[in-house]
Parts: sequence; C-alpha cells; structure tokens
Amino acid sequence: MRRSRALLAASAAAALMLAACTTDEPADTAAPEETAAAGDEAGAEGEEEPEAEGEFFVQADYDRQLAQRDVEPEGPADQPWLQAIEPEYVDTAQYAQDGNTLCFSNASVSNPWRVTGWITMQQQVEVLRAAGEIGEFRYSDAADDDNQQITDIQAFIDAGDCNAIIISPSTTATLTPAVEAACASGVPVIVFDRGVNTDCMVTFIHPIGGYAYGADGAEFLVENLEPGSTVLALRILPGVDVLENRWAAAQEIFADSELEILGDEFTGGDGAEIKNIVTQYLQRGEVDGIWMDAGDGAVAAVEAFEDTGNDYPVMVGEDELSFMRKWQETGMTAIAPVYSNFQWRTPILAATMIWNGEQVPQEWVLPQEPITESDRDEFLDRNADMPSLHYAKFGGEDLPGYPTAWQDR
Repeated sequence: MRRSRALLAASAAAALMLAACTTDEPADTAAPEETAAAGDEAGAEGEEEPEAEGEFFVQADYDRQLAQRDVEPEGPADQPWLQAIEPEYVDTAQYAQDGNTLCFSNASVSNPWRVTGWITMQQQVEVLRAAGEIGEFRYSDAADDDNQQITDIQAFIDAGDCNAIIISPSTTATLTPAVEAACASGVPVIVFDRGVNTDCMVTFIHPIGGYAYGADGAEFLVENLEPGSTVLALRILPGVDVLENRWAAAQEIFADSELEILGDEFTGGDGAEIKNIVTQYLQRGEVDGIWMDAGDGAVAAVEAFEDTGNDYPVMVGEDELSFMRKWQETGMTAIAPVYSNFQWRTPILAATMIWNGEQVPQEWVLPQEPITESDRDEFLDRNADMPSLHYAKFGGEDLPGYPTAWQDR
C-alpha cells in the first residue's frame, strides 16, 4: 500500500488550519439523512431548547435514528459489518469491471477510534488482495485538514486509474463539492463514517448515527440522575455531522428532563484540556454527570474527579478499552455508547461487491448498540490482550492479523 505520486505532488496545497478549529460553512441545500446536527445552545447557566429544524438538526432524521435502535438488522449474525438496517438496494451493474485499483481518502488517523479502524481496514484489504479481488490500494491521510483532503480527492480523480474511491470526509459541507467531483468522474464513490450534503455516491456507509449515539448517553443520564442534578457536556469540535448530531440528540433529551446542563465545552479531544475543563467546573460546584460526544478522553474526565476528591459522576464514555477498564475498576455508574468501529471493513467489501455488479444498500446503516454494565466484562475479557486505546467493537477477530496488528499500533 502506498500513496500515489499524484497525491505526493498535491500535498503542497495543504491548508494551515488546525483540526480543532475546523468548521463548515452552512450548506445551501438540505442535508440528507446523516448530515443534520444541532448547534451549541447550552450556556454557563443552563440549556436553551434546540430549534425544531436547522442546519444541524432534522426532526425526521432524529426520529428515524432513535427508532432504528430497535430494528433487527438484515445480514449474517456473526458479521455485523455486513448487516444493514432497513436497506434499500441499488443496482451497480453499470460499475461492474475487471479493474481493481482501490483509492481511499481518509480524513485522518488523529484519534484512537480512527487508528483502530484504519488497522482493521488494512487487514481487510490484505485478505482481499490475497484473494485477487483488490490489486493496488492507494490511500491519503488529510490530517483533519479540509483543504488537504480536497486536494487528495482531486489527485485521485486526475490520476484517472482508480476503479473506486472511498472517502471518509473531514467535515460535512466543506467536503461536499469534492465528493460531487469524484462522483462526476464516473467511478463508483463510497462514503463512510461521516456524511456530506449529497447523495451522488453509490453507497453511504455508517452506523445508525450521531442522534442514536447522543441519545443513548443522554437517556442514561436522565434515568440514573435525580431531578435537578447537574451535567457537563464535553465535545470535540464543531462542524462534523456525526458529532453535531450527537449533541443535537442530547439537547432534545435533556430539554425534556429536569437535569441542569452546566455547559457544553469543546476540548479538541485533548486529555489535558478535558481534565482542566472538568476541574474548573468542579471548583465552581458539583458536577453529577458527564456527557461526551466521543469518549476516548473519558478517563481524563474521571481523573479530574479523583484528583479533586469528588465522588464519581454518572459517566457517558465509549467502548475504548481505557474507559471500560476504568469503569470496571471504579464501579462507577456508566455506559459506553458505540459508534461501531467495525464499519471500517464495510467500504472495502462494498467496493468488491460493486465491481462484481452486486446490489448494495444506497444508505448502508450498520447496527450500533451501546455496551452496558451487563455485557461490559464480556467485552473486556474478549479484549484482555489489547492495548488501552483499542475499541471493543472493532470486529476484526477473524482477520489473519489478529491480534498482533492491533497490539503493535
């Protein structure tokens, strides 16, 4: 696997913006399905009720995702990365071909979730290369820089020899024109993880979505905290649809509760910043619960309570092992929402299906189920030899590189 020469030549166009400061300009068109999310209405003294509709919130999408949590997915029970919830299949006969050069534009590997997924994707590629279903695999890493990813995608288009282009967008609206340009090139385009404001791709692959993720955590806090309890919301960065959706759902749940939302703070996903913010709030008063739009920094938040001598909060983390092990060790009341990491296998498999002219779901919705206290220990036992930054639901146990590839990260 290597970068194409065209990508290397294009890298000089990289922008200077830091990933934590990346934002999207509002789109002129309504966002499809996964591209809607909510803004930051929560202030220091409480929470404003979110608007019914807006750039980052669509009521119908919110209702649909919450309902999909209870839908039984179609597909093999032992291969959740090939399951689909309420799929509507599209014909791909026009893309059937013998060519098998696969190109992948990645937003980044800037956090443990993405590192875990990238390892899984590479292992899936190796299986299909050995079977002769994939030839060359080209990839680019935009390091969370929108302009770099736009350049990367254009380089793939200009090279003219990609038989399919997979894109995991850095942000939503800003990457939409680049995805549309890839679609216009005539090659099949597969978008996964984060969405864009177009449906030109052959398939859009993602777990149920940000609304479902955000609601899982917010509902848990409402169920496990007394009325009047305080909650601090910690967020990574604005402008990414799946993250904005998570906060949108949480706002909806919190608005119908009697919890007091102290504020929502952007952390850039930095552990030191998370710990500093939580410590500052604890110095001002009690914090009874923590809601996070991504839990890879959850241990830092928990340590702020330990360092200040405060009781553990009701905690919303994620299925990253560092948090799950801390959860088990402390016995705190917690939940691990999941944004199914095994989805990194699906676009690779989808590309080979499209080359074979097989039908694929137009919107490929993968199952997404949180880890609760009842099954926490089972997942910890299953991943006992994995490093702390690994994700429990990575879905790569059957790949030849398991477990070494993930241990040597």
